[in-house]
Amino acid sequence: MAQDFTRYKNREVGTAPASVFTANSNDALVGISLANITSSDITCDVYINDGSNDFYLVKTAPIPVGSELQLLDGGAKVVMQNNDILKVVSSAASSLDVWVSAVDAISA
Repeated sequence: MAQDFTRYKNREVGTAPASVFTANSNDALVGISLANITSSDITCDVYINDGSNDFYLVKTAPIPVGSELQLLDGGAKVVMQNNDILKVVSSAASSLDVWVSAVDAISA
């Protein structure tokens, strides 16, 4: 069975949590790229909400000026189930570009 690779993106994430992706089945995150687009250092949180609780993939992670933070490198994957929401928030307004790579519907 062919895999359905998809991408999700969000520009200029700020201090309010941005919902980047909501799982619609059993989906696998295979990459998350977070880029600081400002002229100051920032921090960011990336977490999954399962409808009741937030589960952090990274909390208060520093991203220096002109830098990018890669989550899930080295072949790591995170499985999300139906209605789980991937959220991202930054320490500064309009400061973070987010790119997420995922595999949709990893099991029937």
